[in-house]
Amino acid sequence: MSTRERRTRGSAAGPERANRRWSAAAGLVAAGLGVAAGELLAAIASPSLSPVSAVGSVVIDFVPGPVKDAAISLFGTADKAALLVGMGLVIALAAAAAGVLEVRRPPTGAAVLGLFGAAGLAAVLTRQQFSLLALLPPLAAGVVAVLVLRALTARIRNLAAAQTNDDAAVRRRTVITSVGGGAAVALLGAALAGIARGGQVGVTALRETVRLPVPSRRAAAIPAGAELAVDGLAPLVTPAADFYRIDTALRVPLIDPADWRLRVTGMVDREVELDYAELLAAPLQESYVTLACVSNEVGGNLIGNARWLGMPVREVLARAGVQPGADMVLSTSRDGWSASTPLEALTDDRDALLAVGMNGEPLPLEHGFPVRLVVPGLYGYVSATKWVTELRVTRFADETAYWTERGWGESGPVKLASRIDVPGRAPVSAGTVTVAGVAWAQHTGISAVQVRVDDGGWQDAELAPGISADTWRQYRIAVELAPGGHDTAVRAVDANGVRQAEEKRPVLPDGATGLHTIRVTVR
Repeated sequence: MSTRERRTRGSAAGPERANRRWSAAAGLVAAGLGVAAGELLAAIASPSLSPVSAVGSVVIDFVPGPVKDAAISLFGTADKAALLVGMGLVIALAAAAAGVLEVRRPPTGAAVLGLFGAAGLAAVLTRQQFSLLALLPPLAAGVVAVLVLRALTARIRNLAAAQTNDDAAVRRRTVITSVGGGAAVALLGAALAGIARGGQVGVTALRETVRLPVPSRRAAAIPAGAELAVDGLAPLVTPAADFYRIDTALRVPLIDPADWRLRVTGMVDREVELDYAELLAAPLQESYVTLACVSNEVGGNLIGNARWLGMPVREVLARAGVQPGADMVLSTSRDGWSASTPLEALTDDRDALLAVGMNGEPLPLEHGFPVRLVVPGLYGYVSATKWVTELRVTRFADETAYWTERGWGESGPVKLASRIDVPGRAPVSAGTVTVAGVAWAQHTGISAVQVRVDDGGWQDAELAPGISADTWRQYRIAVELAPGGHDTAVRAVDANGVRQAEEKRPVLPDGATGLHTIRVTVR
């Protein structure tokens, strides 16, 4: 190849690479405008369901249980944010590729973006919150994305076909203005959609007008000394803002309390329907209950204790009249999630509640407003249904729930467990060191907590008084530590004298076991 030919090819490669970059940018802008249009329209027409939340929910539904568990273990309560970021990256890569394809082989790029719109439409159709208005946002997203892509890539092809430098300069300015302007509009649309979503103040305002009634039975008083004064120790009562949240709802269902209904169906003598006003007018009781997620690893923080206000579930079921042979209640959330709770756990003397309040206030939106289930002694995946709308009395042999369909255990009793909160990761000074934490055995109770340092024997810790068998208890112990590293472990003993299992088991299928052990560095 001659020097002139190499120069000619090199000079042509530069504009070609630039056009490819502009093509990719056009795809990103088109997709961004489509997503922004869909989310903005959803904020107006379908506040509880948008294309992004629908697709994300489908992804959550079809991801295998072990993958979900790994995501929760890795990201904790930020798992939904991680999913959205992952979805954004996938959309961005596909959109960039669509832009390049549309310039080279139209209309293949437009078809790619059209498929994304179709996927959003199909996802919306599968959701419990589906309505005819919910079809508009994914349709709008697909149409906007395709039209914008066609318009931008036409300008890029015009730039490639320019015959003179002056003509190329004019067409390049057109491309820059179009792509840049489109990007600005996309960002503005996304911001407006966020404001509109954040501005869904209707339900928030309605929540603020709710006045919880005085309970007919107040929660047990917190015993003196139940809250140990140790810096870094989890508080006895978890503030609502700090309470863990693990669920499958990418977007919190927005439910007007005036529209909320609970239906009791299935193997009952009579179907019962209860509205929010009736629930608040019923005799309500307060109870401190510790809730735990089955995905909580040994030593994890997916657990919290709160004061709940609600109506005993057994009273609601008594109204319906449970028929012989039933052994399970399938509870369903507004977003379609379901839990299979042993009937016995909802009808015995434990404080299983249709809860309306948390720590003296109406339930926060993200924790189930207006009504959720709270069941002591069971992991949340088989009991703690938020935004609950139906209780179906049935049998384990006949029906399954969301997580049990994905390989998790049927009954989900909370494992006896304990955790070290103090000391943390920072080195401590040699001498007397305080080890403190919490232990729990919901609906059974804790009788002792013991701590072991390195290969030494188990030492009894000071166990703070408990509120009830349904709540965790704090403990502390002073140990003497010399400079160096020390492996410090904790174990609990329940009210029946059963010691915490030492065998390490993963969270799947019904909760992790093992002893929480930390490495304490002593200066």
